[in-house]
Amino acid sequence: MKTLFVLAATAAIAITGQAQAQDWPQRPVRVIVPFAAGASPDILARIVNDKLASRIGQPLIVENKPGAGGNSGTDQASKAAPDGYTFLLSVNAPLVYNTILYKNLPYDPFKDLVPVSLAATTPNVCAVSNGMNVDSVKGWLDAMKRNPGQFNFASTGNGSISHLGVELIKLKTQSFAVHIPYASSGQAVTAIIQGDVQFACLPPVSVMPQAKAGRLKAIAVTSAERSALLPELPTLRESGLPDIQAVPWFAYMAPKGTPDAIVQRMSREIAAVLKDPEVLKRLQTAYFDPVGSTPEALAKFMGEELRRWKPVIERTGLKPD
Repeated sequence: MKTLFVLAATAAIAITGQAQAQDWPQRPVRVIVPFAAGASPDILARIVNDKLASRIGQPLIVENKPGAGGNSGTDQASKAAPDGYTFLLSVNAPLVYNTILYKNLPYDPFKDLVPVSLAATTPNVCAVSNGMNVDSVKGWLDAMKRNPGQFNFASTGNGSISHLGVELIKLKTQSFAVHIPYASSGQAVTAIIQGDVQFACLPPVSVMPQAKAGRLKAIAVTSAERSALLPELPTLRESGLPDIQAVPWFAYMAPKGTPDAIVQRMSREIAAVLKDPEVLKRLQTAYFDPVGSTPEALAKFMGEELRRWKPVIERTGLKPD
């Protein structure tokens, strides 16, 4: 009888979850982006939202919640009601790296959030100011070695992949530059153009328009292989740095306790949208490589990222600025 009761209860829960997914959504759904408007996650969210809204039958409203390198907005999402009406589109650092960097992180992404879908990746582009008078990775690194302590570099926040990637380059080349974090990639690029910093490795959606306009120089990508979206740029590996690979990724998450049926449906809808020809064209124009994964695949990926970067962070002795 006890076994029958457990089976009946399990079946009832499954039926309830299916009913919730079928009835959901009944009102607009918000997507928290823990970075400023115009940042890469914000651009991705707005491209996906247009088609996603038509598939789920309700508007998706982007709420930009910048601060603390993405921690503030990610924390807000982790504490939202798990009713299927709040999702998060965040990136590497708030979802993985900051669990190593910060002793008192106000949330645990592995416990307080549930994976929905790995949405996309993009290669960072290493760019230098025109004032450096270099046009290659070798020239850039030689200039740093000749002028220790005289250069600043920008990132999109402490612990971001744009920060960690350069710290790894510094470690491998025994060079030095001062880190200056910014709230968004757009602000970081502006800092390069104005000469407040001399270089950075940032998302191409912010770098390439300025590079094409001649306001700075793009010299390499941080991906393992050349990007099909940026075939003219060599990899750091080709440029003499074989052990450097630092790629931004973007993932949808939900507050812990969000009904699994809703999570699974949202995951399927996102994957379908990412295959839409119109969306694909817009994503590629913005230098995104769409993925669209299951929640289970995203959970596995996040675990792999933690294992990959934990020893790097610990070896560099990196601390939040």
